[in-house]
Amino acid sequence: MKGIVFNLLEEAITAAHDEAYWDAILQDANLLGSYTSLGNYADAELVRLVEAYALRRGWQPSEVLRWFGPHMIRAFAHRMPGLFAAHSNLRSFLLSLNNLIHPEVRKLYPDAQVPEFEFEEPAHDRLVIRYCSPRRLCALAEGLIVGAAAHYHTPIQLDHPECLHRGHNKCRLEVRWQQGVSH
Repeated sequence: MKGIVFNLLEEAITAAHDEAYWDAILQDANLLGSYTSLGNYADAELVRLVEAYALRRGWQPSEVLRWFGPHMIRAFAHRMPGLFAAHSNLRSFLLSLNNLIHPEVRKLYPDAQVPEFEFEEPAHDRLVIRYCSPRRLCALAEGLIVGAAAHYHTPIQLDHPECLHRGHNKCRLEVRWQQGVSH
């Protein structure tokens, strides 16, 4: 996992609490926490940090990942505004993940391993996203979608009827735009 993800998690936690809280999370996870944005770190380290934060908050790890996703989107929008400015709405942004967004991420972080998405558009107000990644961070994908919806000021309903964690071969994320909202 790229160090930028660890850096953003630290940002999110210290913004919600303080630096001492982040240090406590590192101690709980038995990690040093010296992450450089371009460095590569074991996925297990992120899992340990998420679990440590979840335990302190009384949350499930999936709730931490959903909470973290919107922070990541805000941070990416601030650091890489061109990725977002190229799209006038949420649908366009989401549909560009494989073809535009992830190649741009790979330019910045050449060895980044990004998930793959498949899309279906069953109705004008719906988008089905199939998520597949060996990391199985579908809760983070949910949080990122919610964060992107907030970025584009687009109220959505998000459902997750099929999940890797429940034995499916891919996650199925269903985005439904609320009535009267352009997408």
